[in-house]
Amino acid sequence: MTDTLLRLDNVSVRLGQGDRAIRPVDGISFDIRRGETFALLGESGCGKSMTALSILRLLPFPIGRITGGHVWLGDEELTALPEAGMRAIRGRRISMIFQEPMTSLNPVLTVGEQIGEVLRQHYGLKGRLLVDRVLELLDAVGIPDARRRYGEYPHQLSGGMKQRVMISIALAGEPDLLIADEPTTALDVTIQSQVLELLQKLQQERHMAILLITHDLGIVAGMADRVAVMYAGQLVEEATRERFFAAASHPYSRKLFQSLPDVKKRDRALDTIRGNVPPLNRDFSGCRFADRCEEAWELCESRVPEWALAGEGHHARCHRVDGSVTAPVVTVAEKQAVMAEGSHAASGDALLAVTGLKVHFPIHRGVFKRVVGHVYAVDGVSMTIPRGCTQALVGESGCGKTTVGKGILQLIRPTAGSVRFGDAELTTLKGEALRKRRTDFQFVFQDPYSSMNPRMMVGDIVEEGMLAQGIGKTREARRARVLELFSQVGLSPEHVRRYPHEFSGGQRQRICIARALAVDPMLLICDEPTSALDVSVQAQILNLLKELQNRLGLSYLFITHNLSVVSYLADRVAVMYLGRIVEEGPVDRVLEQPQHPYTRALLSAVPTVEPASQREIIRLAGDLPSPADPPAGCHFHPRCPEAMPECREVYPDDFGSEGHTVRCYLYKT
Repeated sequence: MTDTLLRLDNVSVRLGQGDRAIRPVDGISFDIRRGETFALLGESGCGKSMTALSILRLLPFPIGRITGGHVWLGDEELTALPEAGMRAIRGRRISMIFQEPMTSLNPVLTVGEQIGEVLRQHYGLKGRLLVDRVLELLDAVGIPDARRRYGEYPHQLSGGMKQRVMISIALAGEPDLLIADEPTTALDVTIQSQVLELLQKLQQERHMAILLITHDLGIVAGMADRVAVMYAGQLVEEATRERFFAAASHPYSRKLFQSLPDVKKRDRALDTIRGNVPPLNRDFSGCRFADRCEEAWELCESRVPEWALAGEGHHARCHRVDGSVTAPVVTVAEKQAVMAEGSHAASGDALLAVTGLKVHFPIHRGVFKRVVGHVYAVDGVSMTIPRGCTQALVGESGCGKTTVGKGILQLIRPTAGSVRFGDAELTTLKGEALRKRRTDFQFVFQDPYSSMNPRMMVGDIVEEGMLAQGIGKTREARRARVLELFSQVGLSPEHVRRYPHEFSGGQRQRICIARALAVDPMLLICDEPTSALDVSVQAQILNLLKELQNRLGLSYLFITHNLSVVSYLADRVAVMYLGRIVEEGPVDRVLEQPQHPYTRALLSAVPTVEPASQREIIRLAGDLPSPADPPAGCHFHPRCPEAMPECREVYPDDFGSEGHTVRCYLYKT
């Protein structure tokens, strides 16, 4: 077609040499038209990012190479260009937004210098012309006070700001194609909404094509024109967005939909995809998804499926779609176990009661390190968690959610307030007395890999807490307990002698949960445990947490910004903004009848796979204020579309009834 901008024709990539070479991309073909958004969807390890890097010829050196196929940009074959020719393409005709902005930006160069690099390379701009153009780009991506930000370093910017800087670098060369690799992973829903809206706006202005790499079906539903699903180095389905969401054909695609958490699934386990993506260093004699597919039969193991037509503009790599194959009828047994059956009912007794919790960090300046102010990270938080219940804590990054968790567990000593766990006041406990109580509560950290010692085997990591607390009289008893824990979280006995780097993200999170359970706690504080996981792995972790709660009677404080997870897992939810809780109540009431303007804005920004259930997005002005200098009155009033004069004077009290409270003058009686 004449409007085709990019075309991949049977592209294959190899990493390494010989029989052990990995084939992350194995015969990929697709095209992207000018001005359209093409989404590439799939689990981690399926080859999505390697496909993008092969387009730009940025494969890891020296082990990575394109071993077959062609990449065309318009009439120019990129696979035939020398390296000097590719340097003229990168950043100019094709740009890329990398997955993690903090590690992609140079920490020793200012924001202005990093954007200016592209302009010097491709346009030869210098001096005042270069500075003016950089300021224009910063302004175009919605960064306030661009002149001041020009001279700042990446560590001085928020996550959303860093992602905007990455976008401005990618757009500096005015590319024809923008590759966005997980551009919103781990961003809050409000920042995510702003970034996606910005990309769509710039795309319309410049008639730019976007290759969107993601595992978030909600983002695909709102952004994509066409969707391709990748599995184990191959495309398994491709369709228009409308066809894909109305009638996905491949069993893998359908399982991705079934893995999504939802309030309607609260009484049962989420569908999961058994096993893992197969290793890509071997030859396949049949369908690559056959080992994990509930609809597979003998032919799937012995014959590679064809790229078959499933409808107009819709193809899938599956024998059941291929009209020339007669497939057996599948009788699907009931797959879901009802979670309510045999579940542990909440007792109603308060296990944890937090009252007026404050965590203020002093700001020191000068030679003598005088205290010149405070960061009000947590500023008067109160909540109660009954036995066997899940309390969710949601809000934007920087609002103090993680600090609340650490303050409760006394990992950070509170400035003021009370934390009662059972009959003990934790804020008064010190030394050995506090260490003994740590068997009752444990923390599951956001990044499982960085929270484990890479030089220790995972069995020893799980056993470490038992040693510290004197649990298990002998090594044999402790090792038996480790094996029991591994079985509880769905890991095999042989895993105990492996190191953290040998596991997938979902498996590492299971190990961290096993470590937390090793000392028999009553409360787990889970800090964003599913934030960077694929939907299928996320479903496994959520099922595990729910099963453990039902069986062991655990209580959870679940810190997250994923409101779909909250709707599935939590009993109550508290919404936090700039160190304070602004709304709290039963999860169904808060999510279905939000009262605080901030809660309504958060919920409106959540992407959904069902267009009919998508709210009109409420756009918040500006960014989260600094907790070192919170606004007077209600902290939210500078961004609130419904602010009144009294909001600027005094912080509102709690209003509401029936266990649903809100701190907003709109509900003053």
